[in-house]
Amino acid sequence: MDTPGWAREGQSGQAAVEAALTLPLVVFLILGTLQLFLALQARLLAQYAVFQATRAGSISHGDCGRMQDAAVLALLPSFRSFLGRATAGRSAADKLARAFGEYKRNDHRFLARRDAGHDGSIVWIQRELVGRSFAPAPQDRAFDRPGHLMRLETRMIYWFPLKIPFANWVLSRMFLARLGLMEYHAANPLMLAEEDARWRRSRRETFRLPAAMARELRARVGRGQYTLPIETTFTMRMMTPAKSRHFAAMNCPW
Repeated sequence: MDTPGWAREGQSGQAAVEAALTLPLVVFLILGTLQLFLALQARLLAQYAVFQATRAGSISHGDCGRMQDAAVLALLPSFRSFLGRATAGRSAADKLARAFGEYKRNDHRFLARRDAGHDGSIVWIQRELVGRSFAPAPQDRAFDRPGHLMRLETRMIYWFPLKIPFANWVLSRMFLARLGLMEYHAANPLMLAEEDARWRRSRRETFRLPAAMARELRARVGRGQYTLPIETTFTMRMMTPAKSRHFAAMNCPW
């Protein structure tokens, strides 16, 4: 028996309503998955970048500029597409160097015109020297003898920019609410119905960001710059004697 026309129209209308109700969630799952894969790539590059930064400091007496150069150069593929027609005819290495030069001249900060409006520091580098004090002379031959060894401990925060539309806003709001930095009680963006999202910190949650990171994260999100702070650490023995001129402050400027 054929289904009456009015029944077919009713089934079609019901399917359309169901599709409309689930569409925001489906879109978020697709875009959110893509954003999380990019964040995973950024995490792997951040682990490589903190190693490169620590090594650069180890062989250059603790020079912050070289540490920042090494970190940004290692991280650049995770936030900037530098292989394109605009520089056709150049080698990949030349294109990478050209792109890196822009960030170096900008004091290792994002370029708002290229990085979806992001303009803050790309990395924060915090350092600690463990062992002997600063070398008094340019040639200190005893700095690496037993009892004189010195280690450079580096903690790096990579402010990974979230650039996938919709997913960046939703993930940032969820992250801020989970950390207790900014609750969200407006309409749930994943549901068409007018329902309070109720995104807030769990009472069982004990993890908190350090105060400086929390302030910076709130400030960036307040400017519409959705970001994910990725923290990595590395320790390496100093290959050259540390010089006091490179440690006027233990943290590199940001």
